[in-house]
Amino acid sequence: MPHSELARRIVATVSGALATILAASFVIFAGLSMAPGDPVAQVLGAKATDAARANMRARLGLDDPFLVRYWHWLTGALHGDFGTSLTSRQGVTSLIGPRLLTTFMLVAMAALLVLVVGIGLGIAGGVSRRGRAVVSTVVGLGVAVPSFVAANALIGILAVKLGWFPTYGSGDGVLDRMWHLTLPAIALSIGYGAYVSQLTSAAVTEEADQEYVATARGRGVPAGVVLRHHTLRNAALPVLTASGLAVAGLVAGTVIVEQAFAVDGIGGLLVRSISSKDYPVVTAVSLIIVVVFVVVTTLIDLVQVALDPRERTKA
Repeated sequence: MPHSELARRIVATVSGALATILAASFVIFAGLSMAPGDPVAQVLGAKATDAARANMRARLGLDDPFLVRYWHWLTGALHGDFGTSLTSRQGVTSLIGPRLLTTFMLVAMAALLVLVVGIGLGIAGGVSRRGRAVVSTVVGLGVAVPSFVAANALIGILAVKLGWFPTYGSGDGVLDRMWHLTLPAIALSIGYGAYVSQLTSAAVTEEADQEYVATARGRGVPAGVVLRHHTLRNAALPVLTASGLAVAGLVAGTVIVEQAFAVDGIGGLLVRSISSKDYPVVTAVSLIIVVVFVVVTTLIDLVQVALDPRERTKA
């Protein structure tokens, strides 16, 4: 019976994720289709003839009914074909592909900082009553500082004034790219790291005040053993959830940070494509961000189902 409940919950979770992605694709495509402005005019310019514009619209399929255009785009996207960029006339997939690695490295570095620093501070604040006020102050500052403010501060101090890091760009090669992405990763991780630290501290504090923890201490169990085998083990599920949501949010956060540091990733590409009304690129990047977010949150749900039997009985 438990196995059937687990399988049912997994199927329901995955099905819900697929339905969410499909609905998001429709909303993104419909929203950009109804956006003001004519992308054809943006590409051809104001001096283009009516015949040239009509020819371009026919080539792009813009005169087809909305549902037909959406179906053609969706079936192409499922095969990895997101169409052609209106401004560069290149395949959208070829534009996004090289930039995905840069964004992936940025998110991975920021995620490492979020998990190590955020969870570490949260545990310190939850266990140590003396350090709780200091951790709360640091976390409060992290939550209050927007990523673009942190980016400007890091550029001004560590890049311009001290010259320790480059001010912009993505770098060449693995090590040089990591060096260029260090400041963007720090700026991206501050807010999400504070969020993880805050929830970790609350979860650890709640578990540390439980009766079974006091009983273990009263029996003379070493503090390290109590922390590892009682407090942290029972606080792991909410910490895991908070960490997963933070990592999922990092992908969307790259849009601001990549623009601030002129990093050539999909976030920066999205901003440039919006300004130039390059809707095929905007649609593809937006869908990728949604898919990554949904996949990560779905994995979190599946891990919760596997670790907590109570989750299996939920509808």
